[in-house]
Amino acid sequence: MRLPILFILITVVLDAMGIGLIMPIMPDLIREVRGGTLAGAALWGGILSTVFAVMQFGFGPLVGSLSDRFGRRPVLLISLFFMTLDYLVMALAGSIWLLLAARIVGGITAATHATASAFMADISAPEDKAANFGLIGAGFGIGFVLGPLMGGLLAEYGTRAPFYAAAALSALNLLLGACVLRETVRRPRAFSWARANPLGAFRHLSRMPGIRPLLVVFFLYNLALYVYPAIWAYFTQARFGWSPDIIGLSLALYGITSALVQTVLIRSLMRHWGERLTVLQGLFFDIGTCLLLAVVTSGTVALILTPLAAIGAVVTPALQGTMSRQVADDAQGELQGVLSSVNALAVILSTMVMTSVFAAFTAPAAPVQFAGAPFLLAALLLVIALVIYRRQVNAAAGAA
Repeated sequence: MRLPILFILITVVLDAMGIGLIMPIMPDLIREVRGGTLAGAALWGGILSTVFAVMQFGFGPLVGSLSDRFGRRPVLLISLFFMTLDYLVMALAGSIWLLLAARIVGGITAATHATASAFMADISAPEDKAANFGLIGAGFGIGFVLGPLMGGLLAEYGTRAPFYAAAALSALNLLLGACVLRETVRRPRAFSWARANPLGAFRHLSRMPGIRPLLVVFFLYNLALYVYPAIWAYFTQARFGWSPDIIGLSLALYGITSALVQTVLIRSLMRHWGERLTVLQGLFFDIGTCLLLAVVTSGTVALILTPLAAIGAVVTPALQGTMSRQVADDAQGELQGVLSSVNALAVILSTMVMTSVFAAFTAPAAPVQFAGAPFLLAALLLVIALVIYRRQVNAAAGAA
């Protein structure tokens, strides 16, 4: 299984690269195709991310259910094909509307992460699920290293160069997958339209004991933590005057730490703390980091805080592991599709809210100039998630 797992991890890396690659160059790309101010570019960046997430929200459970019915292999390969086309369209886009169209198509076919997670669930023993989901998270961390570095460095050759490079890498990975990927779905589940839409799938899963509050915590966590991709490039330009290469470096530091946390630290924490305490400690760490970033005025201190912020990344695989163990084997794709939709809904709201809050507090006519306002909001959301999770832990302990 080594080559298929390698393909899965490369797929997740490329998925994350698509996010990280765009972040350093997005302010310049948007102003290149439509002009305007940095605040205006931030709003359009939020719109593009939101449209992408809306498509993921609507189609995530559908793709997950299709992978339960027809298998992980065809879904992953088709998704990679359209990912390659999406990068090429963005490389050639000459207007904001073509960028918007590319984000629509890319969002519909962005099944790689959810299906890759379902693949990992298929091949994992129950006690290894959280740690193996950590590998998926580590792939995202590596992607956040390579994506921003590629975006920042290749930006020297123009805002389109990173997209051509990403398209080439995606095409090569598609070829690798076609050669090495084997099917892991042994008992296909009958396809049902009632469970292939976000509301129907969520309704079905939330009937399972303990799943609903965990989905709410997962939603709030992502709603808060998407403050980073939503406003980081704009925040660091406004507060520290960072250039795209420094922004890329900061995101690379985050990605390196995130990869180490989810390949090495997560396994140790699972052995010593278990999933519940790991989630609690991760939430505490994230709250503290967001509060510090809200008020920091030194770019050097911000660079130091950036990798520290990644330590809280243990929350996601621990939550995924808990939920995956409570779901039947023939519904792992459905679960990952729902998590993809929940995550997408968090992205939709987070990008809209965080970029709007940033624009409100950094516009020239703003009564109060405070670029860190979105991080204060993120800290508040994490506190709410912490309270809900502690109640769920106490309720589960009482029932036991």
